[in-house]
Amino acid sequence: MSARPPIQVLVVEDSPAMCELLVHILSADPELLVVGTASNGEQAIEMVKRKKPDVITMDLHMPHMNGIEAVRLIMQSMPTPIVIVSGSSATAETAETFQALEAGALALVEKPSNSDTVKSRQLAAKLVQTVKLMAEVRVVRRWPKRTVNMTAQLAERIASAATVDPQQVQLVAIGASTGGPLVLQKILMGLAGKLSVPVIIVQHMANGFTSGFADWLQQSTQLPVTVAKEGEYMQPGRVYIAPEERHTEIKTGLRIKLSAAEPENGHRPAVAPLFRSAATVLGGGAIGVLLTGMGRDGAIELKLLRDCGATTIAQDLQSSVVPGMPGEAIRLDAAMHVLAPDKIADVLIALTPVHGTNN
Repeated sequence: MSARPPIQVLVVEDSPAMCELLVHILSADPELLVVGTASNGEQAIEMVKRKKPDVITMDLHMPHMNGIEAVRLIMQSMPTPIVIVSGSSATAETAETFQALEAGALALVEKPSNSDTVKSRQLAAKLVQTVKLMAEVRVVRRWPKRTVNMTAQLAERIASAATVDPQQVQLVAIGASTGGPLVLQKILMGLAGKLSVPVIIVQHMANGFTSGFADWLQQSTQLPVTVAKEGEYMQPGRVYIAPEERHTEIKTGLRIKLSAAEPENGHRPAVAPLFRSAATVLGGGAIGVLLTGMGRDGAIELKLLRDCGATTIAQDLQSSVVPGMPGEAIRLDAAMHVLAPDKIADVLIALTPVHGTNN
């Protein structure tokens, strides 16, 4: 059997030192081959035409043409998996990172540093892992548009078959990883003005970007979105994002508990503690949703939620950028409903109290 050809990578980075470091990290893995570098968006587009890489790592802040515009033009003419490699966690600039995801980039990783520290090695390993994973995403996902009537009819059918009275539902808990930001944006836009319970989200995210992620979601969905705080009481119609390096759980009375316990499934925050606490505290009073992402974080706990009487939803595999987490949930029979992103909001509305009736 012939060896699999290496994954061809184009590195786009305007800093010569950082470009050299990225090339060194990627080239050290025998499964990756750096076929070229570019220092701005215009060069990147030309290199994509010439080299036809399997994956692109993309900086955002570059002269002549920035990364957002380069992503947009590449995805329009030569769709290629793109990983944003960002070193800025300033709130104003993280918004640009999520705009690049809106333009078609698939994933975000934090720039590694040249220091020989545990964190630097972890960031380098994360970069390599993400590039390899994104190479498998051959087609950029574009969810088909569905008619409002079709979605409304589906939501009505699911609601009529529900085993839990919507008036008893107190919380929606969502877990997501790679590919999650755009799916969450889509779901929350559908919930705007119709959300009658709190939503709490664990999104696997590079450190330094969570606050900007919350701001981006709030601006794009018109919902109040904040980073969760210890002891905070969750209010109806609000969205809470798990903070960095803290597991986020539910306590009695819909209060938030933050924990610095060891990572689970390689993550902190992880989806598993959130779902586990929701099952313990709320049982059938919770709805659990597991979205696109690598690995299996939250899948077993989604099954626990279902066994405790909660309604559970997994994103369908066709629309998942990485189907690992929802795929494992489906394999475990943890999901009562398997839905595309354009249906999840309507189903959540149908399965929760009528807006204005939950105090």
